Amino acid sequence: MLLGLIGAGRIGAYHAGILKSLDGVDDLLVFDAVADRAESVAHEIGATPSDLDRLFEVADAVVIASSTDTHAEMLERAAGVGKPAFCEKPIDLDLAATRRAVEAVEAAGIAVQMGFQRRYDPAIRSIRRRIADGELGELFLVRSQTHDPAPPPLEYIPRSGGIFRDCLIHDIDAVRYVTGQEVVRVAAAGSALGHPAIAELGDVGSAAATLEMSSGTIAQISGLRLDPVGYDVRLEVFAEKDSVAAGWSDRTPIRSAESGTSAPADPITTFWDRFAAAYRAEMEGFLRVMRGDEKPASTPRDAYENLRVAAACDLSLGERRMVELEEIE
Repeated sequence: MLLGLIGAGRIGAYHAGILKSLDGVDDLLVFDAVADRAESVAHEIGATPSDLDRLFEVADAVVIASSTDTHAEMLERAAGVGKPAFCEKPIDLDLAATRRAVEAVEAAGIAVQMGFQRRYDPAIRSIRRRIADGELGELFLVRSQTHDPAPPPLEYIPRSGGIFRDCLIHDIDAVRYVTGQEVVRVAAAGSALGHPAIAELGDVGSAAATLEMSSGTIAQISGLRLDPVGYDVRLEVFAEKDSVAAGWSDRTPIRSAESGTSAPADPITTFWDRFAAAYRAEMEGFLRVMRGDEKPASTPRDAYENLRVAAACDLSLGERRMVELEEIE
């Protein structure tokens, strides 16, 4: 099996190392707009640098990990030549551009798996299964959070799409995934307290939203640009028969104020650490998708629906009101 990797930046290089180690991958062609970067990554893992035309011509499937503004173009090109694809989120920050790419993929009939890696996190998958099997009974409340240990570089903020489209879209996806429900309305809030430079760029440093789901479950999501203890990503479910969580361990970066407890000795500080198993599992899953052995856990249509919810959160935050999903596209 010959795979083509488009984009050799931070996430692309990480995917490259995983892909080259998987059984069934004979070689990996690596392309990046910066040729030296592609050559460096290829040399490091024993892959082959390539130009983009050759990659699309000879690869059995493509992994799109280039800059966000190229994802839709690369997906449409994959659709045009009938190649299965893995695509990092988002397809695009714009809903109309995203919809066009989704329609192109669906018209071509190619298999596409989106890079919402939390769907491959073992604990999150376990919670989804228990909900789907009815083990937890009625689902009352779901909470999902992404609290980063440090803000991104300021130059990234203007092109990120904002905290809901860039960061909390993962939590939106996780909530939709575990509940099996769609979001019908949202109420969002945000603050730039402590982040004046981010405020000047039109974004916030802390955000939260309440999501009303299609079967009546309430979901809450929250995001922080700065969590001084570490990278704290959790999903918690409160239901009729049990309360369960993903992301709770002796490494969870939060300090208990209860007597007799101590701070985590080795708190999680990076998303690589928190989701190492998920990143590998999603690439193993993509190989199965390529072979036709399973359907993608996350599709371009999921990416579009996630973006709709994020756009509703943006609108709610800006206009300080509850927003119906029907208002968005």
